[in-house]
Amino acid sequence: MSPEIRPYDRERDADGLYELKRAFERGLGATTGGDEKAAAYEGKLTDAYRDRWLDWVDRCVDDDDPRCVTVAVEETEDSGSEVVGYVFVLPQRMSMIWDAAVLNEIYVAPEYRETGVADDLMDAALALAADQDLPLDRMVLDVDPANERAKGFYDRHGFEPWGEMVARPLDES
Repeated sequence: MSPEIRPYDRERDADGLYELKRAFERGLGATTGGDEKAAAYEGKLTDAYRDRWLDWVDRCVDDDDPRCVTVAVEETEDSGSEVVGYVFVLPQRMSMIWDAAVLNEIYVAPEYRETGVADDLMDAALALAADQDLPLDRMVLDVDPANERAKGFYDRHGFEPWGEMVARPLDES
């Protein structure tokens, strides 16, 4: 059976979504920036961060379109379900950030990679973006150039370079 792709529901999905968010953050830290970045990403994953992030997810979903956060859910043998992937497209009201639809995050549990789940989530994200009233008819995202797996996935879905993001810590003078 393949996972169901549907809008996020806090009552059913919050714990599973956040577990995948933690895995997403840990993956960013561990694979794309060395020990310092890994420690920074791991350090933010507190209970307070969980609450803030889930509240923000709720605001995005409630404020715009429930499809802003779409989950892939696998039914389990005990009549329960498990969130095995998600995609998060920023609400339309935030499209002015990059003058386009913004794919904030996409993540699939390792055991569901290369099964088509990521493709289904990307299709859902692109469908939502196509329904948004955007300054530019594009979807943009940030991907680390060192993340070859992700770059290959985005290439397969027709993404191409569109500038480059840079960052600096706020505590520097």
